[in-house]
Amino acid sequence: MTKVLGMGNALVDIMTTLESDNTLQQFELPKGSMQLVDFEFSNKVNSGTNHLEKQIASGGSAANTIHGLAKLGIETGFIGKVGKDEFGEFFHQDMVKSNITPQLLKSNTPTGKAMALISTDSERTFATYLGAAVELSPNDISPEQFEGYGFFHIEGYLVQNHALIEKAVKLAKEKGLTVTLDMASYNVVEENLEFLKEILTKYVDIVFANEEEAKSFTGKEPDDALVHFSELCDIAIVKIGKKGSMVKRGEDQHFVAPIPVESIDTTGAGDLYAAGFIYGLIKEFPLEKCGAIGSIIAGKTIEVVGPKMNEDKWTEVKTILGML
Repeated sequence: MTKVLGMGNALVDIMTTLESDNTLQQFELPKGSMQLVDFEFSNKVNSGTNHLEKQIASGGSAANTIHGLAKLGIETGFIGKVGKDEFGEFFHQDMVKSNITPQLLKSNTPTGKAMALISTDSERTFATYLGAAVELSPNDISPEQFEGYGFFHIEGYLVQNHALIEKAVKLAKEKGLTVTLDMASYNVVEENLEFLKEILTKYVDIVFANEEEAKSFTGKEPDDALVHFSELCDIAIVKIGKKGSMVKRGEDQHFVAPIPVESIDTTGAGDLYAAGFIYGLIKEFPLEKCGAIGSIIAGKTIEVVGPKMNEDKWTEVKTILGML
């Protein structure tokens, strides 16, 4: 069975269910945004929402994808950097418990954490302190880390560190791995456009982008953006929210319908779509079925708070997948 290695920001997600958007106004956080904040502000938001219902989980885009793959029975590993603190230990233990091989480097800087504030309409607003996660550097990456893996999955949030990404994808390709990239955020795409174009052209085999990210990268609407991506990479996926997704490899192109869901929280939906799609590829399913698996898992993730589904939800997912 093909193994998947992920690399990304090792963050602990603190999912907080808001009673109203007044909390966002209190901390001057634009609804639906992802704001990078410092350690003090992160703690201020955390302590200022202590009266609200919270859940904690190891997170970060690539880590969420790796967790999903592990739940589907795929052997996985993850490269990231955490602090020598309780959140760092929590992240490590959460990975071990999920049968993921952690390749975690340690820093004296506190572990990164993402305060995910969930509005009553299920919209998420993030106040993210990157902490130790952002200190992952090219010196932390070596050829041995890629041994035995078939896929290398990276998140777009890392592309601001050009030297790190370039070294990692080069080593992955030298070892014969299939490189998959989830674009992660439209503002990151805009800020790193030229670098992303170079990386996609030279190293990336499979690209995942949502509608906004696709527009930022190509300047085009989803249909045309899909074609543009497919000329740079082997497989292109453009997700169009509630309308579904589109996948393309060469002349093989499909529209994938979404599944009907009771939306509670969209955290991690795109990450779990990638998990389902990569799982389908490992199983050598047709492109359309890979997209359908991604759509089902993403849809079910939206029905829970946070990017992690409980065992009952995973049983439900696997029952649906068995009927495909």
